[in-house]
Amino acid sequence: MEWTQLQYFQTVAQLEHVTKAAEVLSISQPALSRSIARLEEELGVPLFERQGRTVVLNIYGRIFLNRVKRAIQEITSGQQEIQDLLDPLNGSVSLGFIHSQGTNLVPDLLGLFRKSFPEIRFMLYQNVTNQILDQLEAGEIDFCFCSQPLDRENIRWIQLLTEEIILIVPKDHPHANRKSVNLKELSVEPFITFKNELSLGEIIYRIFMEAGFTPKIAFEGEEVGTVVGLVAAKLGIALIPKIRTSEMMGISQVHVSEPKCQRIIGMAWVEGRYVSPAANHFKEFVQEHFVNVG
Repeated sequence: MEWTQLQYFQTVAQLEHVTKAAEVLSISQPALSRSIARLEEELGVPLFERQGRTVVLNIYGRIFLNRVKRAIQEITSGQQEIQDLLDPLNGSVSLGFIHSQGTNLVPDLLGLFRKSFPEIRFMLYQNVTNQILDQLEAGEIDFCFCSQPLDRENIRWIQLLTEEIILIVPKDHPHANRKSVNLKELSVEPFITFKNELSLGEIIYRIFMEAGFTPKIAFEGEEVGTVVGLVAAKLGIALIPKIRTSEMMGISQVHVSEPKCQRIIGMAWVEGRYVSPAANHFKEFVQEHFVNVG
């Protein structure tokens, strides 16, 4: 069994099409078909069901693919580990983060980190919590910033900071000049909220439940910037994580006295998985930074 056979098998399994896989691998279709046939002969079972021009993994193929993925990931990690040892200050860090962290947390941290490690590169991925956690488990990213993952046993998570969630209203709103407000006072107001599949949306929904009412929803968004813009356009009011005053054009921010409005943000990684020296530098920097600011 050869290394290239495993790579070929994985590509065919992903694309479910021999011709397309051959094009991606830059080999001829007959050569690819012979390689798969030899692999099946060595294993003693067929791995695919042929369905016209496409191929689909059978039960043996699905079992074997799980092992092949792990083997390829281990070998790739070994190759990367050796390369990293040659130059630990010129590696890369792959980082995922939820949408609302792209405003303050990630830009600020990366700016500070690059003052000490200017040659380390970053690959950034912004998505909803469940998807970046899927990327983390799949080995596509080294770390992610998110709320605490409750159902991911193999993921290590540490708390970094507590964010206040504030009320934002248009500048000419009756509550615009108040220092604080009880959220229940606003039960008749239209709200711009976040979609429930976002962790922020779930947190804010629980806040409304604690306040004792179901909000009248004018719009559900995904990005903090979109929500801020719609509030400035007087389409409703909203609860958002506190952001810089310079980004609050046309709106006022008001502290919510009741219920408690906050969320906890942390950093997550897969326990026991190899990460590069560059990634370890970033992890240590983040932990030390929040110890100092805490």
